[in-house]
Amino acid sequence: MPCEFFLIRYVPDVVKGEFANIGVLLREAGRDDSAVVRFTRDWSRVKCLDADADIGLLEGLESEIAARLRMGAADTKPVMQVLEDTLSNSVQMTEVRASLAESMPAELDQLMRMYVEPLKVKQERKRTGRAAIAGAMRTEFERAGVWGLMRKRIAVSLYTRAGDPMKIDCGYRADLQTAGGVVRMFQAVSLEGDVEGAKGLAYSAPQLMEGVQRVEGAALELTAVVEPLRTVSELEDEAMERYRFGVEAMERQAIRVVTVSDLARVAAMARVELRV
Repeated sequence: MPCEFFLIRYVPDVVKGEFANIGVLLREAGRDDSAVVRFTRDWSRVKCLDADADIGLLEGLESEIAARLRMGAADTKPVMQVLEDTLSNSVQMTEVRASLAESMPAELDQLMRMYVEPLKVKQERKRTGRAAIAGAMRTEFERAGVWGLMRKRIAVSLYTRAGDPMKIDCGYRADLQTAGGVVRMFQAVSLEGDVEGAKGLAYSAPQLMEGVQRVEGAALELTAVVEPLRTVSELEDEAMERYRFGVEAMERQAIRVVTVSDLARVAAMARVELRV
């Protein structure tokens, strides 16, 4: 199918004109309502260009653009014009370029590899720990088509008290046939090295659950996503004990614990509940 795409760039200094491509916006030719957007997950090039770059703000921009794309048909101005008017000088869109695609998802993957993601090198260090789990979460939710509909980096202080630094990776509200519905939140927790993340989440869970009920009038289902036990089963007994301790500490506070292997099923449920 004939398609059009725009590259989204981070330009920290408009005078110098240096930039790093951070995302792609793709649509079927002439159809604003088909547009999809994806940002990079590897911000190393941005950090090299600008050590003080606000990565959290840039990640949030992806959700903002996706939201504008979904409501584009209701706006009086074409969605592309709205985006161009909204983006600050430090984040810019290129002129439209043409492409031919077998499918939109495949083309988006290809454009990200060609223009945005850093080149892979043979000695590249494999992501491990929390970063690997968080990456797997995002991948599965993207495959299910729900990542753009979810809240990201949810500030726990909205529900507990000012100053609480914890942020939950992602979540969404499921309006089920229950009073108030359910808010589902997901946090990547690595038990491979230590259990501090598990202890911190367990400590915060009761106040977070109470706060969600108070603020949103909904029950909270908090899910921790961890490595499968087999990834640490070949390590020393102490590592196994830490793993079990972390799981038990979270489950005692009514935190649902699933492994990376369960993510496809979790994402499929999100797709049904978000009516995608």
